[in-house]
Amino acid sequence: MTIEIGTILLLEPTFTEKVEKYRCKVVDIDEQFVYIDYPIDTTTDKTVFLMDGTQLRASFVVESKAAFAFQTEVLGKRKGQIPMIKLVLPSVSEIIKIQRRDFVRVATTLDISIQYIDEKYQFVTDDLSAGGTAVILNREVKFNDGDEISLLLPLPFNNGDIKYVSTTATVVRIWDRGHQKLASIQFTDTDDLDKQQIVRFCFERQLFLRKKEMN
Repeated sequence: MTIEIGTILLLEPTFTEKVEKYRCKVVDIDEQFVYIDYPIDTTTDKTVFLMDGTQLRASFVVESKAAFAFQTEVLGKRKGQIPMIKLVLPSVSEIIKIQRRDFVRVATTLDISIQYIDEKYQFVTDDLSAGGTAVILNREVKFNDGDEISLLLPLPFNNGDIKYVSTTATVVRIWDRGHQKLASIQFTDTDDLDKQQIVRFCFERQLFLRKKEMN
């Protein structure tokens, strides 16, 4: 999948304390860079001025309605008939197909802390999405299908940051996979910022798995 002039991009800052989304258009491309017009904040409809070095997640939709995303960075500005912002152009392998709702599920092993009434458990995940997770149960638990639990999930990022997601969730079902017992869990109280952090982690993980398959 390649990016073309005229493509509408949705930009989301990677490191932010609040959810922000900007809309812009690709106005030029060369072998190393993609140039966009000044983005507009989708909430305020005001022009956004991006600082050099700003890390962004960019997504776009093609005519087939498929959605794609990639990581990029602001490298500066370029003068022309219209002012432009210069972004890093990703390689084809760095553009990942995503589900439109961003609930793409990736295989990943993360520590997860679960509390049910007065019982606390420490497990590891089998997979993760912005909508929920599957957890490997290596001991007996008191919760069952349909029960509400609380959980704490640390998300380690490539830059060394660790973000903690704390939320309530519902146990969808407990099931056996060969010699393993798993619990499918649906998040019920994640705010937009937590969802953004989970989506960011899943995207980094998906890109890692893609590169691993290619090596």
